[in-house]
Amino acid sequence: MKKIAIAVALVAGLTGVVHAAGDAEAGKTKAASCFACHGADGNSIAPNFPNLAGQSASYLYKQMKDFKAGKRKDPTMDAMILPLDDQAMQDISAFFSTQKIKAGQADAALVDAGEAIYKGGISEIGVPACMACHGPTGAGNPGAGFPQLSSQKATYVENQLKNFRTAAQNNDAMGRHNDASKMMRNAVKRMSDPEIKAVAQYIQGLNP
Repeated sequence: MKKIAIAVALVAGLTGVVHAAGDAEAGKTKAASCFACHGADGNSIAPNFPNLAGQSASYLYKQMKDFKAGKRKDPTMDAMILPLDDQAMQDISAFFSTQKIKAGQADAALVDAGEAIYKGGISEIGVPACMACHGPTGAGNPGAGFPQLSSQKATYVENQLKNFRTAAQNNDAMGRHNDASKMMRNAVKRMSDPEIKAVAQYIQGLNP
């Protein structure tokens, strides 16, 4: 039994999975301060704020813990997360995970280019296919810690990919670097702005 426990702990550490066991009903009340940016049902009302609806509770909880610990930074989120204890973060994560994501719509002019990257990557510069981790419909893989992407706001996705790229190009001195094993940083470090924009638009148009 001890060996099994150690193996589970190692897998969790490698993938960055953090398991949440929150109360969704309690989370609905505790999430009230989140609604202004992320919507009362977890569907964001602004392009730069992410949709949280339908996202796995474990992924949401990990991101909140990372903001709390300073591993991921954002001026707004840093302030919002400060008063929350661990149980509140688990409950809020559970609540948003039970909500239904609303289908988004992509820029038709960028769909083909975005789809090619999402499904096939860019082999000549070492960019892997997004769907290898996030699935063909963007459903993600909660067990592995890979988030749902389907119908996510294109502006938000674009900003996050650029943040990962900034971290990759600057030895994590800036940008976002809370991805397990540098998976996202390695995936996007050679992508151009137009390539990032195209794949972000394609993701916004993916239906769950």
